[in-house]
Amino acid sequence: MRFIEAFKMALVAIMMNKLRSILTLVGIIAGVASIVAVMTGISVIQSAMEKELSVLGTTTFQVQKWASGGPISEEERRKIADRRPLSVEHADAIRELVESVDLVGAELWGYQRVLQYRNIKTEPNIQMCGGTPEYSPNNTHYIEFGRTISHEDVKVGRSVVVLGHRVARELFPWTDPINKKIKIDGRRFKVIGVFEEKKSAMGGNFDNYTLIPITLFKRIYGRYREDGRRHSVNITVNAKSTELLEDAIAKTRLVMRIERGLKPNEEDDFTIYTNQSNIDTFNDVTGGVKIGAFIIGIVALIVAGIGIMNIMLVSITERTKEIGLRKALGAKRKNILTQFLLEAIILTNIGGFFGVLVGFGLGNIVSLVTPFNAHVPLQWILGGLIFCTSVGIVFGLWPAMIASKLDPIESLRFE
Repeated sequence: MRFIEAFKMALVAIMMNKLRSILTLVGIIAGVASIVAVMTGISVIQSAMEKELSVLGTTTFQVQKWASGGPISEEERRKIADRRPLSVEHADAIRELVESVDLVGAELWGYQRVLQYRNIKTEPNIQMCGGTPEYSPNNTHYIEFGRTISHEDVKVGRSVVVLGHRVARELFPWTDPINKKIKIDGRRFKVIGVFEEKKSAMGGNFDNYTLIPITLFKRIYGRYREDGRRHSVNITVNAKSTELLEDAIAKTRLVMRIERGLKPNEEDDFTIYTNQSNIDTFNDVTGGVKIGAFIIGIVALIVAGIGIMNIMLVSITERTKEIGLRKALGAKRKNILTQFLLEAIILTNIGGFFGVLVGFGLGNIVSLVTPFNAHVPLQWILGGLIFCTSVGIVFGLWPAMIASKLDPIESLRFE
């Protein structure tokens, strides 16, 4: 018997027992959908987060006092908070001593600033960066209008400001902001530029910030933050090429340890991170959720597989005479085995197909209620169907073997 004939016979057998087949499919669909839905939902969030966390350039890394993110204990948080702050002098040392880098910037950050132009005033939610000219290329925040701050601005501490796209649109909805005078926390600044729009998939504040010279920031806001701790400089470092990135990170770490007087047996009291380290941290956080969803889905599919096995055994009992007749007419054991095994495989793959569709639909609900883009992890289509085929083979093989071994004479006598 040819394979195509066995395939047609398996389909006919499934269609003749619609209710039984549908009940079997429910378990398979639930198992596959639970895995695919969670994985799709996480993929939607992960895709947005990877874009969100890729603020630094591909050859850029950052050195700072604080951890790069992720869950930490209260003890670790206090330990990091007690670290000595980083300074502009540390950035200068990296610039002078690490030959594999070309752009080294320094940043200080303040929050909840209020900007005003005439009678238009922002909410007290504007971020302020006191930075150097390297801020724009190192953070991939490029200028749309005007210019960014210059080394001369930093040197003399000019009262100039570059506005984020959203801030500029709020303060100057119908007016060119360049060379206009605004107030920040009551102090006058001259607008010299506007950054390009950089939308945040998470609804964050990529466009809700301003940039002023770091020297002016220090002069206005002093050495201490609102919480009483000293300001710590964030240092952004750009390697000359992707090939030199690891070398630049290693040598920067060495320079920082020397500058901060750390002994060989002492751990770093600063953090170095790249885009990838941010993404890795996020993946670590979601890893447990993925494993949990996978285990739940596997359990559901095993239960469905056991159901398939039971249904196949009942089907064999009901079709014993049919099997005996086919054997009497010349069907071989492998023909019977192939037919019943195909029934199990076809059934699980139909369930897998609908499970994948349901899972993608449920997983992408995230994109309907958030700014995230819909995402279809294609690898889970193939993976889901392969796994369903495996379930069909594993749980359908034993009933198929029983059917193939039935004695034709005894089968014809079966009542």
